[in-house]
Order: sequence, then structure tokens, then C-alpha cells
Amino acid sequence: MLVDQLIMDYSQETTGSEKASHIPVMLSEVIEYLKPESGNIIVDGTLGLGGHAEAFLKHIGSKGRLIGIDRDAQALALARENLGTYRDQCHFVHENYSNIDKVLAGLSIKEVDCILLDLGLSSFQLNDAQRGFSFRADGPLDMRMDRDSYISAFDLVNSLSEKEISAILKDFGQERWHHRIARYVVQSRSEKPIETTKELSTIILRAMPRQSRREKIHPATRAFQAFRIAVNRELEGLEEALDKCLDVLKTGGRIGIIAFHSLEDRIVKQTFRNRAKSGELNLIVKKPLRPSDSEAKFNSRARSARLRIAERI
Repeated sequence: MLVDQLIMDYSQETTGSEKASHIPVMLSEVIEYLKPESGNIIVDGTLGLGGHAEAFLKHIGSKGRLIGIDRDAQALALARENLGTYRDQCHFVHENYSNIDKVLAGLSIKEVDCILLDLGLSSFQLNDAQRGFSFRADGPLDMRMDRDSYISAFDLVNSLSEKEISAILKDFGQERWHHRIARYVVQSRSEKPIETTKELSTIILRAMPRQSRREKIHPATRAFQAFRIAVNRELEGLEEALDKCLDVLKTGGRIGIIAFHSLEDRIVKQTFRNRAKSGELNLIVKKPLRPSDSEAKFNSRARSARLRIAERI
């Protein structure tokens, strides 16, 4: 009964801002520090619904170009609609930002003025129960950003060994109770496959020691994050992808990365620092920018955001 009540409590915590259409995170800081100008060529490597891109387009004018890249074909289609006014100066590409070099080569573009990567999920993705990203709504255990991908969260949860699941929870979610949760998952799936987000969330709650069920965040948060990162291979090659981004950036061009958890931010920090030491980058901010108190209050998704900015020398 306690677990059932906890599930009901947490399911009622979704705020109005989370139910709304996607709100671009730290938009004012992105524009202030990336400094888009008339005629610029800008890459939004995680286009989403086009919130950041629309602001860029207003600054670069009719002579500017925007290349919008996204792994999510559904989001890309909606962004194309949202940015319809600017369609003649936009390129919409269904691709992973890690292939930015191939995308630009295909457009005969050698270098760009500005690059933005927002490494988080959009509210649009989180709020669609059928995508299976959130424990707040019951849906299929999917979590694929690119729905053409073969491996889903269902496959990982129901086929990996207890040791492999434990490693995912520890390495990608920094979950303290990774051993217990992995054991409960394997025990549960021996009776029937784990098919939905509610089923997985319930198993995680039951695996948690009683004193850990009343943390500030939902007890399933770290585990869901871990499975999502594993499904989409979000950390694999991030450093390489950043190197590709920096290689196509013009001298004086700027790159902004918005990360939402320490694993990603650590990779961005180290890549920027190494390039700065070699004399290739100037770190515009020494420490990551954080959202204002008013933004964090208005848009709960922004609370954990960290924005790093660097300039190509």
C-alpha cells in the first residue's frame, strides 16, 4: 500500500510548465553569450521544437542560415512547422549531432559561426507517454530518441544480466541502490516481461529501502535517466562529437552546451579545458552558467541546467 500511495503522490507532482509546449532553457543567456549576428550560419544540433532556433533566426536576419539537426523525426517535423516563416533559410536534418561533419559536408558548408547543443529531453518528449521517457505517465518501455533505432529500454530491462543492469544504474544514473534495483528487476521479469514505465517505476520503488523513498526527487529518476542514456548511447562519443563541432567552428565563432547532469557536463568541461590549454579555445565563462531563480521557478526543466560557452581562437 505504501508503494502504491507513493506512486499516486509522485504522479500528481507534474507542474503546469511541464504540461506546456517546450520552453527553451536559458534562452536569454544563450543569445547573450553566443551573440548571433546578421548573416551568421548557425547549427542547432538538438533542434527540438525550435525554441532556441527561432530566437537565432530573428538575430541572423534573412541572409543568415540555420541548420537544425535532431534525432527525433517527430520533433523535427514539428520544428519545421513552428519555423515555417523562416523555411527558406533553414535546413532540417534527421541525424545525430555527432555526425555534424557529414551534415555540413552534405550542405557544402565548411565552417559555421555558432553551435548550440541542448543535451536534455524536451517537455514534448517527456509528456508523451507513448515515448516511455517518464515515470509520471504509464506507457510502453521505449525511451528511444530516434524511433528508427533497434534497441529500446524494454530490450535492456528484459535481456541484460543483473550485473549489466547494475552497471548501467551505477555508471549512468549514479544510483546508490543499483545492486538492489537490478536484483528486483531480474526477479520481476522472471515472472513476466516488464513492459511499461509504471511497472518499472513500481519495481524500483519496491527495491528502495524505506528511508530512501522520500527524497526530494522521485526515487525512479536516476534509474530512468540511466536506462535512457544507455538506450540512446548519449555519452558514447560525446567527446568526439564535441571535437567535430569545434573543428567546424570559425575563428571567433562560439559554441554553447547545455548539460543537465554531471556526467555530460564533466565531458564538456574537460573537452573545453583541453582545447583551451592547447590554445584553440577561449573559455567565455570559467564556471557554467545556471538559470535564474525566476526561470527555475517558472520552468522546472531548467533547474539542473548548466551552460558552458567557449570561443574558437
